[in-house]
Amino acid sequence: MTAESPENVLFVVMDTVRKDHLTPYGYDRPTTPGLDQFAEEATVFEQAVAPAPWTLPVHASLFTGMYPSQHGADQENPYLEGATTLAETLSAAGYDTACYSSNAWITPYTHLTDGFDEQDNFFEVMPGDFLSGPLAKAWKTMNDSDTLRALADKLVSLGNTAHEYLAGGEGADSKTPTVIDQTIDFIDDSEEFFAFINLMDAHLPYHPPEEYADEFAPGVDSSEVCQNSKEYNAGAYEIEDDEWEDIRGLYDAEIAHIDDQLTRLFDHLKETDQWDDTMVVVCADHGELHGEHGLYGHEFCLYDPLINVPLMVKHPKLGADRREDQVELVDLYHTVLDSLGVEGGEPASPGDEAVALDRTRSLLSADYRDFAKATNDDPGQLRDGEYAFVEYSRPVVELKQLEEKAASANIVLGENTRFYSRMRSARRTDAKYTRIDRIEDEAFRLDTDPDELENLADSDDEAIRETEAALAEFEDEIGGAWTDALDTDVSDDSVDQMDDEAQERLRDLGYLE
Repeated sequence: MTAESPENVLFVVMDTVRKDHLTPYGYDRPTTPGLDQFAEEATVFEQAVAPAPWTLPVHASLFTGMYPSQHGADQENPYLEGATTLAETLSAAGYDTACYSSNAWITPYTHLTDGFDEQDNFFEVMPGDFLSGPLAKAWKTMNDSDTLRALADKLVSLGNTAHEYLAGGEGADSKTPTVIDQTIDFIDDSEEFFAFINLMDAHLPYHPPEEYADEFAPGVDSSEVCQNSKEYNAGAYEIEDDEWEDIRGLYDAEIAHIDDQLTRLFDHLKETDQWDDTMVVVCADHGELHGEHGLYGHEFCLYDPLINVPLMVKHPKLGADRREDQVELVDLYHTVLDSLGVEGGEPASPGDEAVALDRTRSLLSADYRDFAKATNDDPGQLRDGEYAFVEYSRPVVELKQLEEKAASANIVLGENTRFYSRMRSARRTDAKYTRIDRIEDEAFRLDTDPDELENLADSDDEAIRETEAALAEFEDEIGGAWTDALDTDVSDDSVDQMDDEAQERLRDLGYLE
């Protein structure tokens, strides 16, 4: 160990956690006393931007150093292929690597766990070993075939319905303590480690443990509030102010439980003399909307509560600080490599693309964001590093669920709406411009309009025009702007292309007759 180069990395993603619900970011409820203490020895970033507003593409970016349009992992292609992951690179360099989560997207079937020596997933409906078996093969077959897309969507919808049911009431036990327990066991058995964990408590549905619900949502029955964002977004259900207050209370209780478990993990590292030798990253992959802009959840938009996420990093080169400059979660890939002294760039498999360490992307480097010194061909390294870029492809799974909720209420969703749109944003600390393929573009002066209420896309505002120009440069670098609206139809044909084993497994699960 040296004071400047910790030998280990603990990387924590608090799934779906808004930064304005955390005590270190000024929240007036004591949701995160543990993170408040952590912030006293970490750098707290006020302007950290996620590359997408939902789990799969964000984690793929964290694990590859690429933007979503580069790595290609999204709902229309829900697996990471042709890219060497951070875990593969670190494993090859001799580090013990582990990934523990309860998020269904972070499993062998999506390939996000490629390279981890140890991995376990505690998703309540479809655990990781199941998703790496016959159903994974069936899923990939369906997603590779346009004619089977509808069936894939139906399976996801059924799985989400089951998750809503099983995650509530008697099934509301959090998997986070188990994630923490396994992480502790892994750390104690390792020499030099990269441990990655995703904690899902703050993701819908909110059914917090009783002791936290009693503190932050006293008297609220979690089964009596709206836990289905698609129902609200489709216009099939209205949420009044008092119900929003109850929902936010449950959300805060879930965050408080995460904080308590993280504190347990941090305390263990301190008690076993591993704390000083461990770089610790704590962030969210995206946030959540609770009625802002008429939306619930984290789909169909790129507003700041979703993409301006919490980020705190403990490392000797950073120290205790609070920074207002803009950073990107994509930078964390390079920051981890830099901290461990691993150059990367070597493909784990023939034909893979492997991103090498670029210190202009490392938070630890004196050259951070000095993109004139960049060593990679990176489409986001533009304009002196003052811009971040965000991408949101067509949300196929969410669309099918949204359409089902709308149809059940005799509501017809317009095709030229944000629900069917693809979006890209360029953001700097004072301005953001979002290009949208089906509706009017959106642009906001974040310095004077942080709630993003006045659309300035058609204005002559200089900051808006500069940000749009930066977005256009980024689009040129990655193959052009999304201006042609995709077909909204999803076909619904036979399952004949699936092999017998896959069909039989789906019949066993009740998905096929």
